[in-house]
Amino acid sequence: MDLQDQLKKLFPDHKFEENIDEPVENELFIQESPIICKYEKKGRNGKPVTVLENYEGSENDLKNLAKELKTALGVGGSVKDGMIVIQGNFRDKIMEILKNKGFKVKRVGG
Repeated sequence: MDLQDQLKKLFPDHKFEENIDEPVENELFIQESPIICKYEKKGRNGKPVTVLENYEGSENDLKNLAKELKTALGVGGSVKDGMIVIQGNFRDKIMEILKNKGFKVKRVGG
């Protein structure tokens, strides 16, 4: 018995709408200007990080994108001040993932 059946038993006089458009999950905001992907030696003890900036979507979309990238790469990272910081030098892999999602990506430095 699913939730819909349980609700019908609890509220027999209520008319339920059958065709409710559910929001699409994991659909990210695709922007016009490119995301800047750069490599820096900063952070803990000078360890390398990949920084993504210039994302124009909402903060939640930015966090979702960071989570997808960290999961795909199997690394750690964070979201700070509108930037995604990924531990390690993964510019090429990140750029490929973002291009497959439909983003424009610009590599900065080296």
